[in-house]
Amino acid sequence: MTRRALDFEYAIKKDVRNNPIVREIDEERQRQLWRTAGISAVLVIVVLFSAWQTLELVLHGYEVQRLERERASEEEVNRHLRLEIETLRSPKRIEEMAIKTLKLVAPDRDQAIVIERVTPAAPPGKSVVALRRTQGDPEPRRSSSR
Repeated sequence: MTRRALDFEYAIKKDVRNNPIVREIDEERQRQLWRTAGISAVLVIVVLFSAWQTLELVLHGYEVQRLERERASEEEVNRHLRLEIETLRSPKRIEEMAIKTLKLVAPDRDQAIVIERVTPAAPPGKSVVALRRTQGDPEPRRSSSR
């Protein structure tokens, strides 16, 4: 073939029409795609939920540790405050303050008066209280507390 014959062959336009080719959707493949996507979505949700639970467990553990440290600190403060209260209530300290600060003196044996505190006894379960009425007083009301 000569050069001229090759040029002629390229000069002819070949019209190939691929436009009318239409791909049909494979229903079985489409169902399999949606099934795979659904299963994948469920697995991702399960993994995310599991990770969230683990994270919450760890965070609650840190919170418990922080609260235990706070409680121990508060118990230590409470112990110190109780000790301070007992120190301030001690009779020796009160006597010392009375003598030094308030310039009081200890009483003699014949000047001291001891007053005992008497606690009243509890009244019996069903007790009756007597009431003295004078002439002209109205009739007392009865309380119905049974």
